Amino acid sequence: MDLPSPLAWLVDEAGASPGPERFLAELGRRLLADGLPISGGALTLSVPHPIIARRTWLWRAETDAVIEALAFAAAPQSEAGREWLAGLGPVWEERIGPSQDSPILGWAGIANGAGGSAFGPTEAGLLREVARFSVAPLAALAAREARAALLEAYLGRRSAARVQAGALARGTGETIRAALLCADLRDFTALSEVTEPHVMISALDAWFDRVAGAVHAFGGEVLKFIGDGVLAIFPVTAKSSEGDAARGDREACEAALRAVAASRAGMAHLDQVRQAQGLAPLPFGAALHFGEILWGNIGAADRLDFTAIGSAVNLVSRLEGLCKPLGRSVLISGAVAANTATALMPLGEHTLRGIADPCAVFALPAD
Repeated sequence: MDLPSPLAWLVDEAGASPGPERFLAELGRRLLADGLPISGGALTLSVPHPIIARRTWLWRAETDAVIEALAFAAAPQSEAGREWLAGLGPVWEERIGPSQDSPILGWAGIANGAGGSAFGPTEAGLLREVARFSVAPLAALAAREARAALLEAYLGRRSAARVQAGALARGTGETIRAALLCADLRDFTALSEVTEPHVMISALDAWFDRVAGAVHAFGGEVLKFIGDGVLAIFPVTAKSSEGDAARGDREACEAALRAVAASRAGMAHLDQVRQAQGLAPLPFGAALHFGEILWGNIGAADRLDFTAIGSAVNLVSRLEGLCKPLGRSVLISGAVAANTATALMPLGEHTLRGIADPCAVFALPAD
């Protein structure tokens, strides 16, 4: 069968597109090469994510650039693709499938000189065929995006990417350098004994929002929530450490320090809100350390956890346990202190349970 180039590509190659943005741009370029007068395209996919409801990719023919727009679950439903395309020209759009959550593919045409639509019967017919031939590749893309969204929600972006890349064997992993953040609420057990479960869950969600939001804002990744505790990492990236390993170490430690400062500010505001509601504050402790960790798959034969282990993880956990005895909300190890220009207050060396060597401990001056 002799198919037009866009349709042949949809049949033979589109299902292997690396992602929705590449799919949209390649299809747009092929439509242009086939003589279709389009100025842009949009592709919207629904995703199973706790915050994001839909992702829309917008392609502009003039620049061949693709940008992404997000629609959040708590926001009123919008038609970002259609609205953006309408700013470029006449719009042709179709839902690819019977469900309300099916992908939406749209194109902006170039209005003719008489002010009419670019999509006459011939052009509209080709776009209908494009939509029909797009069903299978878009179903594959949507499934991959849904899987990625679910993995990211439960594992974090970096860990999810590793799992998707096939890092599934138990006992496999890589040694990386990272700043580590360990934090938990103070007196959580006593508070939970006198608090209704749904109120306690709301408090935990608010606490995790402040900590995880700050971690993500400064390039870190939450590895796990353990009860009321959080373990997060700020890896030294290959890009930052190229040619200057020390710079990469400093960047990771500075990011962790900024994240913990943002967490403290967020919790201070939350405590004000809770006080106005007649609720008790949520005191917490947090510790920062820097070192090497083994990041990978650990667990039973049929139930794995993608996490971090190593002496650095043990130390940061023990250091966090020292916050309450020392009356501090944040403690910082000497390894982090050696990699930052931030002014810190030395608290001397302390012996940590299960750790052979004493640890130099620092605090934030305002703590």
